[in-house]
Amino acid sequence: MIARAGTGPLRHLVVLRHAKSAWPSGTPDHERPLAPRGRRDAPAAGRALAAADLLPGLALCSTAVRARQTWEWASAQWGTPPPVRLDARVYAADAPDLLAVVRETPAEVETLLLVGHNPGLEDLVLDLAGDGLDDTLEEVRTKFPTSAIAVLAWRGTDWTALTPGTALLTSLIVARGGKSRPATP
Repeated sequence: MIARAGTGPLRHLVVLRHAKSAWPSGTPDHERPLAPRGRRDAPAAGRALAAADLLPGLALCSTAVRARQTWEWASAQWGTPPPVRLDARVYAADAPDLLAVVRETPAEVETLLLVGHNPGLEDLVLDLAGDGLDDTLEEVRTKFPTSAIAVLAWRGTDWTALTPGTALLTSLIVARGGKSRPATP
C-alpha cells in the first residue's frame, strides 16, 4: 500500500536534514552551530517548502543546535510558523525510533515536518517509501545531503498507520545558497 491506496486524508511527512554545520574546536556534537553555508541554505529550505505548498501543521525538531537553527532560519521564511516540538529523541535516532516519534503526531496534523540528522533520516525515508516518483529513491540511496528535503505522501486516518513501505516518495529537493534544486545534477 502506498500513498495512492489506503483510507483517510492524504498526509505528508516532510523530512529535512539540518543545514551544513560548523565544527568548532572543543564543541560537543550536540552544540555544533550552522556553518556560513548552512545559514544560507536553511532559509532556502524554508522558501522551497513554501514554494511547494508544503508548510507543515507541526514541526518535530531535534534539540541539537544545528537542527534548531535550521528550523529557525527555515521557518522565518513563512508568515506564521507552525508549532514546533523540540524532541531530544530525534537527535542520533535510528529509523525505528524516528518512526515511533512520528507516530505520536496528533491525527489533525496532515503535514508534518521532521528536522533531524543522518543516517537516521535517510534510513527512515528509505524504510517508509514503498515507491518513489522518477529517480527519487535512487537519489536518496546515493546521497541525502545537508538541507535535503524528502517528501513522503500516504493516506491514513492517523499517524499510527504509517508503516514501512506505505508511503510514496514524491520529491527530493536540496536547498542551496538561496536556491533550491532537484537532487539530480
